[in-house]
Amino acid sequence: MSGDMKVTIYYGPLSWFRDELGTADCEYLLDIVNERDEARRRIVHTAEGQETGRVASGPRLTRVVAESSDYASIQEHAIMNFIGLVRPIDPEELVLHNPPAHIETQLARELNTDIKRYDYPAVTRETLVRFRDGFAGHLVGQESVRESLLAAMYSLTTAQRAKPVVLMFYGPSGVGKTETAQFINGLLGGTLLRKQFSMFHNDKFASYVFGGSHSEASFARDLLDRESGVILIDEFDKANSVFHSAFYQLFDGGIFEDKNYTVQVGPSLIICTSNYNSESEIREALGDALYSRFDSLVRFTALSKDEIKQVIDRLVDARTLSLAPDEQERLSVDDIKTTLYPLADGPGNVRKLSKLVDEVISLVLVRAVLEDGRETDASARST
Repeated sequence: MSGDMKVTIYYGPLSWFRDELGTADCEYLLDIVNERDEARRRIVHTAEGQETGRVASGPRLTRVVAESSDYASIQEHAIMNFIGLVRPIDPEELVLHNPPAHIETQLARELNTDIKRYDYPAVTRETLVRFRDGFAGHLVGQESVRESLLAAMYSLTTAQRAKPVVLMFYGPSGVGKTETAQFINGLLGGTLLRKQFSMFHNDKFASYVFGGSHSEASFARDLLDRESGVILIDEFDKANSVFHSAFYQLFDGGIFEDKNYTVQVGPSLIICTSNYNSESEIREALGDALYSRFDSLVRFTALSKDEIKQVIDRLVDARTLSLAPDEQERLSVDDIKTTLYPLADGPGNVRKLSKLVDEVISLVLVRAVLEDGRETDASARST
């Protein structure tokens, strides 16, 4: 292997990495490895004394690239001896996107290696102003939530902040916890990294959090690949307590490590949502070690009757605006709202209300269509 191979490692989202690559020609490491493996599998007939089993060599490659998802297709032993994998290829430049930590360690030890990290969207004072001014238009009620979040996010606006702010949103289902996280992320930009811990069974969750085979999905790799400055962990209360220790270092210093990857999340906003009813319940369920690592516990309250009616008004108006003009003509918005207002006597679960609004509007529309069809059939028979 030539001693002048240049290595550049990029940590960040794929879209940014591809922008950094630009339009210059490159070869992909996975394609090269697959081609060489295929060449070795071919049966070659040779004359006596002729050498066999060698892969034909050509001009030295200028740039070889590997993206985050490529490593899953490379054998474990090749990851552990990555130097041995790239030595025969010997490009002038090797460009890697979010490689496992073993690879960076090997390359940095033997080659000139440059590390570049993506600057994730950050909370600024302008963000705080936009959050304050836009909160009421995005979420009904929860005034105390707005004030708590403004105070919690302020520390992210200081230049010396190098670690995340970690929040626990708690309270009843369907009152705006996830929607608030989405609203904040929308102010910053980038696709929100959202993980629902209730989706993972214990056996899969262990490898996802602590790291299994490098080819398996992992929380660390998702953190590396994210575009957002907000990290949303939905239903954090559904995770078994045996996994709590995995988050100590992340919540403390913004570093998450598993057996394959090391991630520095920097001054991001980490939001965990739960259905806990009180701070004492959170402390009892999580234990002091994890409880003390939250920068703020933000309580979401059940919606009042008037607030539920406001939610219904907003949902009906938004749904109506999304309809075609001929569909809007078939509806009486006031009648639909009046039909739905009795729901204010029940729990104000916004997700359920949204589904009911869609159901009622769809029912009114389908009845109108069927009635039109009946009148058309009757008119046809009369003629």
